[in-house]
Amino acid sequence: QVRPVESGGGLVQAGGSLQLSCIESKFFDNSCGMAWFRQPPIKQREFVSAITTDGATRYADAVKGRFTISRDNEKKVLYLQMNNLETDDTAVYYCGADPRRCQTLDWGHGTQVTVSS
Repeated sequence: QVRPVESGGGLVQAGGSLQLSCIESKFFDNSCGMAWFRQPPIKQREFVSAITTDGATRYADAVKGRFTISRDNEKKVLYLQMNNLETDDTAVYYCGADPRRCQTLDWGHGTQVTVSS
């Protein structure tokens, strides 16, 4: 089983920025598109953002205007630029398939983002 590898998380003050990365080559080899999800403490995993194979993007209302999803097709890396972070953004962040197109079967370990006030 090949699982995604997420990185880039860390501890940051509110208002700060982080860029997450995800390496999972199969996301670039199929038509599923890619997405970021997050799981805040004691909550369910939730959708954050997705990008289709033709580059269309969408975002959860909570992150619109602050987060930007992008992909590097050559390097086969998925990114999430997170600006103006808020304490409610504290979560473990995972990458996966665009849930409108495919189900994510193999989850990675995620990357922890902690935003302090």
